Amino acid sequence: MIRATKLTRVLLCSIVASVVVIWAAAPVPVHAAHKTGEKAKGSSPSPQHELYVQPSDPSLYVGSETCKTCHEDIYKEFANTPHFQTMKGKGGPQWQGCEACHGPGKAHVDGGGDVTKIFTFKGASAQESSARCLDCHELGSEHSNFARSAHLENNVGCISCHAPHHPKESQFLMKEKTPELCYGCHQDIKAQFDRPFHHRVNEGMVQCNDCHNPHGGFQQRQLRATASQDAVCVKCHVEKAGPFVYEHPPVKIEGCTSCHTPHGSVNPRLLKRSQVNMLCIECHSLASGGATATPTFHNQANKYQACTMCHTAIHGSNSDEFFFK
Repeated sequence: MIRATKLTRVLLCSIVASVVVIWAAAPVPVHAAHKTGEKAKGSSPSPQHELYVQPSDPSLYVGSETCKTCHEDIYKEFANTPHFQTMKGKGGPQWQGCEACHGPGKAHVDGGGDVTKIFTFKGASAQESSARCLDCHELGSEHSNFARSAHLENNVGCISCHAPHHPKESQFLMKEKTPELCYGCHQDIKAQFDRPFHHRVNEGMVQCNDCHNPHGGFQQRQLRATASQDAVCVKCHVEKAGPFVYEHPPVKIEGCTSCHTPHGSVNPRLLKRSQVNMLCIECHSLASGGATATPTFHNQANKYQACTMCHTAIHGSNSDEFFFK
């Protein structure tokens, strides 16, 4: 009886194993595979940076001189841009000239100019078109974070700001000069720079990308930082950088924007409040549970409304814990 039971178990295991092998080896119908692919594609979030792999077969490429025969006007513009230097590059035809961006052109030429046989940036998604640019540009520190930047996340790709063929700014191939280019989207920031007190961006003394990296970074609002990872403000305002023996905590914890509006303000020194004491007592009030409370004899009469008349070293001091000097 025991031998019969064991034999039955062996036979059952053999049958199950055979069924599994046959099922795994069976061909999957094309339509089923397509549906499976669609489901897999839909189940995961769309990649921020779509990978572009350049074909390396030289026979697929025709060279930029061939492109010139039909696209002579674009070629003339291209010849005056930094990208034209790729014509002298090394590494194979996939890294040179027009086909470095648009891909191999042989099928396009053989098809009599069939636009479906070559990559065109018009109509491509921001992620797809930017992947072509990042194939060369992602290695530098300036562009290395663009694939996860706020701009690309909001479908603002490379060619949203850059015009490789017909740039209005030659060095970086921009569609417009700054700040007009940035104002095209950031209308609210444009209004801030029109206030009486502002950083001199409209006057051309400061540029948006002096403070922000449009290609992304590790700080909020794509802000740049100093080598020591301090706020970008101290690149110009070096006297506020510290470190100080007596630090004013908001400067290090909350940053400059705890008191200042960086783009523009109706108040002097880009302050958030018109009266200095109104700004200070937001933290230093009698009911304060954290910051040092305002002394009771500071009755907020005219004499005490300009806190920085006495607390002159408000950003930090090396000699006085109350920032008197």
